[in-house]
Amino acid sequence: MGAPETISPFDPETDALQVIIDTPKGNRNKFSWDKTRKVFKLAGVLPAGAVFPYDFGFIPKTRGEDGDSLDVLILMDEPAFTGCLVPARLLGVIAARQTEKGKSFRNDRLLAVAVDSPAHEHLRSLRDIEPRRLDEIEHFFISYNQAKGKKFTPLGRYGAARARAFVRRAMV
Repeated sequence: MGAPETISPFDPETDALQVIIDTPKGNRNKFSWDKTRKVFKLAGVLPAGAVFPYDFGFIPKTRGEDGDSLDVLILMDEPAFTGCLVPARLLGVIAARQTEKGKSFRNDRLLAVAVDSPAHEHLRSLRDIEPRRLDEIEHFFISYNQAKGKKFTPLGRYGAARARAFVRRAMV
């Protein structure tokens, strides 16, 4: 695989968000891109009974307050695979504060839908997602971080325009 660092956050031809999947839906294993070795590596395992509810990935050439690439949860018809490049449409962002080792910083979670997803093609914003599903997504991130000794506090939910501006500010 080529280095994700060479991929633009937005496709220059279609303007679709470009997301690289690190952890497929239904997986307990969490993977991450090792920039030094240029390979995906196992970054952790969720507790028994917990799995990623949707494909989880990152946006190349971005950097959040935590120093990592921006995270994206992608709704799709079927799980992708680690390393898969998925063109996506931003739906919104869950603004959040994360606390670990006594330090707090923003660690917002972007939500998107795969451009080629017939089951989710009607989704254009967070308002199109059932409130209960959004609550479940927030709960996943709260419990996921809690299992790692971190605190994840949702601060609000915002639409696609704010999510896009967030990505643009994080581009490196």
